[in-house]
Amino acid sequence: MRRAIALAARGLGSTSPNPVVGCVVLDAAGRTVGEGWHRRAGGPHAEVEALREAGERARGGTALVTLEPCNHTGRTGPCARALLDAGIARVVYAVADPNPAATGGGATLAAAGVDTEAGLLAEEAEAGNLAWLTSVRRGRPFVRWKYAATLDGRVAAADGTSRWISSPESRADVHRLRAHADAVIVGSGTARADDPQLGARLRDAALLDSEITQPLRVVVDTGATAVKPGARVLDGTAPTLIAVADDADAGHLDGLAPVLRLPRAAGRGLSIPALLAALHERDVRSVLLEGGPTLAGAFTAAHAVDQVVGYLAPALLGAGPAVLADAGIGTIAQALRLDITETVRLGPDLRITAVPTATAIAPEEN
Repeated sequence: MRRAIALAARGLGSTSPNPVVGCVVLDAAGRTVGEGWHRRAGGPHAEVEALREAGERARGGTALVTLEPCNHTGRTGPCARALLDAGIARVVYAVADPNPAATGGGATLAAAGVDTEAGLLAEEAEAGNLAWLTSVRRGRPFVRWKYAATLDGRVAAADGTSRWISSPESRADVHRLRAHADAVIVGSGTARADDPQLGARLRDAALLDSEITQPLRVVVDTGATAVKPGARVLDGTAPTLIAVADDADAGHLDGLAPVLRLPRAAGRGLSIPALLAALHERDVRSVLLEGGPTLAGAFTAAHAVDQVVGYLAPALLGAGPAVLADAGIGTIAQALRLDITETVRLGPDLRITAVPTATAIAPEEN
């Protein structure tokens, strides 16, 4: 199963709106005879790839899959049927499929006499498919908030300079996160200050730029004042969407980029739930939030941050903007508590990954 989880990870960034899935097929004697992973939406599923490699050797064997085999016909046929047709005698899957349109494959296999087991290495498989599973369960895109800061929590110096707080190793890692996301979001402040391009650039021999599915670039520009002709986010690297208030004058953006009109939030800025709902309708299942403190505060206040990835540089500034602006937290009892899931050294920096604790998740999302 760990091999299947590793295979599934190869599809990160290219399978959306489908999940990443890996499969290993063993023959009747327990020898590996087939491996596969879901490579692209619309392409063969992991089970089909593994069964194709195994051929007749799959008959009487075992299939180990990271996600419950699908039970519906979409752009491809149901994997439960493919496993039955191949003569598989036993199926072990890690995570049950929460998608109501596709679930039930395990029950179909069991009803046909296949020895079926669920839950093997479920926690590891969930972690590898976190974005898709979150999007299905919550009905909105998974949001990963990324930031780079000094050890005293500053994202820029007092004079506004911020290049570069983090190391080249950390900045390269951010491009990996972009390549795995369906959309990258920044706010008007970042658009004005940095003129970011927001494309994913990788130089790994196993994943060249030509093979990357570039994320949708989203600029939250409430008043339609930050994005101007010639902005780097308007180049041809990737599609771009400018989110503005429904009453904003955005005529100057005609012909430059699609405009998404959204209601204003009760305080300032745009409605974050409305933004995420609109992106979900566009098949965006995972978001990398790269905006500054104000936008991060708005997402946090809306209970819309599912994972935090912080790159901490061994430096001190003592002044300048903090990582997070107003998030609607007025007292220590309201602090958003996090569980740290990983710490990694990247050059001189420390990358910390954390998720909100179960008690920190909004009631409607529990």
